[in-house]
Parts: sequence; C-alpha cells; structure tokens
Amino acid sequence: MLLEIIREAWIALKRNYTRTFLTMLGIVWGIATVTLLIAYGSSFRNILVGGFDAFGKSVVICWPQQTSEQPGGQRAGKKVVLEKEDLEMVKATAPLVKYACRETVRRPGIAYQDRLVGTAPVRGVCPEYGEMRNEVPSEGRWINAEDELERRRVIFLGGRLREELFSGRPAVGESVLVSGVRFTVIGVMARKIQLSNYFSSDDESSWIPYSTAGDLWDTRYAAVLVFEPIAPQFEKRAMAQVLAALAARQQFSPTDPKALQMFGRDEFRPVIDAITIGLEVLLTFVGALTLGIGGVGVMNIMLVSVEERIREIGLRRALGARKRHIRLQFLAETLLIMLLGGAIGVLVSYAVAAGVGTLPLMGPLFEDDSGRGDIHLHISVATLAVSTFVLLLVGVISGLIPALRASKLDPVEALRYE
Repeated sequence: MLLEIIREAWIALKRNYTRTFLTMLGIVWGIATVTLLIAYGSSFRNILVGGFDAFGKSVVICWPQQTSEQPGGQRAGKKVVLEKEDLEMVKATAPLVKYACRETVRRPGIAYQDRLVGTAPVRGVCPEYGEMRNEVPSEGRWINAEDELERRRVIFLGGRLREELFSGRPAVGESVLVSGVRFTVIGVMARKIQLSNYFSSDDESSWIPYSTAGDLWDTRYAAVLVFEPIAPQFEKRAMAQVLAALAARQQFSPTDPKALQMFGRDEFRPVIDAITIGLEVLLTFVGALTLGIGGVGVMNIMLVSVEERIREIGLRRALGARKRHIRLQFLAETLLIMLLGGAIGVLVSYAVAAGVGTLPLMGPLFEDDSGRGDIHLHISVATLAVSTFVLLLVGVISGLIPALRASKLDPVEALRYE
C-alpha cells in the first residue's frame, strides 16, 4: 500500500519536471540554510563556552576585604588577610573544597638575554593551581610538589610572554632572570583563548612555586585564595565553608558578606548559557522561516496540482478510493518533494561547509592562528536530526492543506469538472 502510494506520487511528479525542479529549489535553499545556521550556532557556542571554561571549569577566586559586622566586641573594618594558617584551616574544615591554594603576584621584570618584559606578572602558586585553572603545558611540564617543597627556581611561561622573550626559539630548559635571579623554564603554554581573567591574562603571565616566590618578595600575606569545590553544583556551599573557616580563625562573622569578595563561575554560567543557547534558537528560527518560505511555495504548487487533477480525483473516488487514500496521495507527493529537496540541500550544505572552511571569530582577537577560536561549520548528526525534524514539520504542514482540499471534493462534481 505505502509503496504503491509512493510510486504513484513519483509518477505524478514526473509529469512536469520543470515545475517539480523549481519547486524543489526552494526546499534545497531552505534546508541548506537551516543546516548551516545550526552548524554556525553550535560552533559559536562551543567557542564561547570553551573560552569561558579556559579560566577553570569550577574555580573560585577570593579577594580579602574588610569586615562590616562586629561579632563578639570586634570592631568593624578589620582587614582580612590570607596567611598560611588560613589555607590550612580551609583544608581542615571545608570538606566541600577539593583543592585550595594561595596566590601571590608581583611584576619584577623578566629578562632573557637582551630582552626584558617589565610588565609581565610573576605569580607564586601551588602545584594544584594548574589543574584548577586549566594551565595546560604545550611543551615541558607544570610546577610539581617537589618544586614547591625544595623551593626550586623554576618558571612556567604563558603563550604571549614566551613569544616576547624567545620568539620562535625553544624555551624549555633555558634560563631567564626574574628580578635579577636566574630561573629555569620548565614549561610553556600555547596561546590561550580565555574570556575572563584577573591580575592579567594567562597568556601574559608566568608562574613559580609559592615557596620560591618567598625568596623574591614578602609572601606572608597572599593576594588571593583560589579553590575548587568537589563538584560544580557545590560551589555556593563550598564558598560558605571557606568564609566560615577564615571567619573562625580571624574572628569575624561567618555571615559577613564584605569580608571576602568571591568570584565564582556558577553565577556567570546562566549568562553564558542564555547568550549561546539564545543565539542557537534564533539562528534555527531564522533558518526555519527560510525553509517555511520554500514550504509555502510547495503548498501553492500542490494546490495548483489539485485544481489540475480534479477529474482524476473524481474518477479515483468513483472507482472506490476513500478520502484517506486521496489525502495520503497528495501528502506523499508533498513529502517526496520535501525529502528529495532536503537530501540535495544537505549535500549542498556539506559542499558549502567544505568550501568555506573556517570563519574568523576569536582567533584574530587573541592573535591565534591555530583555528581553535574560529567558527567551523561542522555538520554533526545532531544538526542533521534537527534539520530533518524541521523539514518534516514544514512538509506535513505544507502538504496537509492541499491533501485535505483534494479529499473533500465531491466525486460527482469532480467528474463534471471541465
């Protein structure tokens, strides 16, 4: 039954090649537009989320401030500090904190041979900092526990800083001078596409063990405390535990909102999701409208086809065809046009994606020529699934009106139609 309906639909479409082809062009253009716009939106979202995650997938930065409450007779306005004992207190009393690390920073100047970069921050950190902040080496390695324990004079360089000091030459194993003290480069990082930072961008920074930083400047009081909760959903509770731990040691209220300023990713994630998902929905909607215009064209042609075949419909009804057979016949013709046009449109979208390659987005901004920050029109299975769903939805709507009109024709009047 189904195969017979499809065969008859194909015979009906072959009666007028030119009209069928021109009608199909609108569908080809529409499905190619939908597919390419969805692919663009998906790539844009991946780049934006990746730039956001480059800061650290689940990390919180704490800046010490001043107290605003007066518990137990303590005066308000007391300056909060970050000492070694505070870090130990956090590790001992905050079970929702996976890693915690103090960070100290100065700009003493970094020199290699005759090149000097005086504005690059040198950041003293712990070994766990690299995992928390996604500091992934492209060459060499990150700071390890032995470096921290033995106060080794080793340094890890950001991508832009490496280029300023070494240009294209290998940096790992070379020596640089930090405030006149010789440090060995143990690792370097590729250029990092990062949408948020503090102190300075990671590309322009360098890192040394926190213990070694104590040989260059006073590190008793850290600039910030960096920690990672055991899971992203525990971020708020982990922040409360850190605040309570510092409050217990430094004797201020654990509910004082001004004692510590905390920057966590959880509060910014909804903003990123809203921007990226909203853009994807908008692009899909625009593509669906384009496909819808093609669907209107198909509907008009099928209505014309109904007018041309009124006597044929009457004859079919007189020979015993039911209304549902007529509906299925015209619906099948519409869907056949849609599916053939859709298949060609998908092939066109693949050809366009291959021809275009990449579209600049974040690459020029971060001076990255690797293509990681550019739009890639990758047509995934999910993209094809969404495009097919939109195609079938438009096809059913476009074919239903002509099919219903054809099925409602009176057989006697249809046979009399001239």
